[in-house]
Amino acid sequence: MGHKIMQRRQLADEVVQLTVEAPLIAAERRPGQFVIVQLNDDFGERIPLTIADADAKSGTITLIFQTVGKTTHLLGDLREGDTIANLLGPLGQPTHVEKYGHVVAVGGGIGGAPLYPIAKAMREAGNRLTVILGARNRDLLILDQEMRAVADEFILCTDDGSAGRKALVTEPLRELCEATHAPDLVVAIGPPIMMKFCAETTRPFNIRTVVSLNTIMIDGTGMCGGCRVSVGGETRFVCVDGPEFDGHKVDFDNMIQRLGAYREHEDVAHEKCHLELQANERNASDT
Repeated sequence: MGHKIMQRRQLADEVVQLTVEAPLIAAERRPGQFVIVQLNDDFGERIPLTIADADAKSGTITLIFQTVGKTTHLLGDLREGDTIANLLGPLGQPTHVEKYGHVVAVGGGIGGAPLYPIAKAMREAGNRLTVILGARNRDLLILDQEMRAVADEFILCTDDGSAGRKALVTEPLRELCEATHAPDLVVAIGPPIMMKFCAETTRPFNIRTVVSLNTIMIDGTGMCGGCRVSVGGETRFVCVDGPEFDGHKVDFDNMIQRLGAYREHEDVAHEKCHLELQANERNASDT
């Protein structure tokens, strides 16, 4: 029967939010966990997506993703009432949530999606919460209103200054680290290079920094080894040991290199999907 799409929202040019019927996952999911999505029952690609939110009462989960390759484009083309064949989850280790004191949650780009449930849980646990949210420009911002609603302090940054402060997220993060009362915990989620420099920003201050990794992943159960990363000189598997790790111990350079292995194929698939979309629009206008 599959999992029915209850709601679809276009958050940005190539960022889609789907609310999907998945009662068993919604009941068990905790912040920080993810699902493996397979569109069809054939040998289609399996992709990991973080659970951005869940409603156990309605039996739904929320997925937010960027259309990058063929599968995410096909997923983004689905409409309300369509179904996703398979959802496996919740997977991964949930975020350790407790009252730390002052927690700073840093999100970059699409990283705001997995960060949101973590930030909300940290605030509900009694922490003072500062959220730093960044994007390249105003049009690429997601969940800024939702983040603002749960934060005690909200700092918005864009690379071009089109919204909030013209700065990288590491700039206000450094200022907070230099303050008299430095953060007790930093959680940073976003592009790998952003998480790397967030960790480097907090390292001199010895502030615990947690990052959530989104690596190449196939089965999500630790069998394939595709998601392996080096953490503190040891091989770990993101799907079962993570996705969260000590940012000061992650070998980001090795991870970034591995993530680029299929970049050329992703770019080709991305371009092909856009060409097909343009062709379909032309055909529709002709008729």
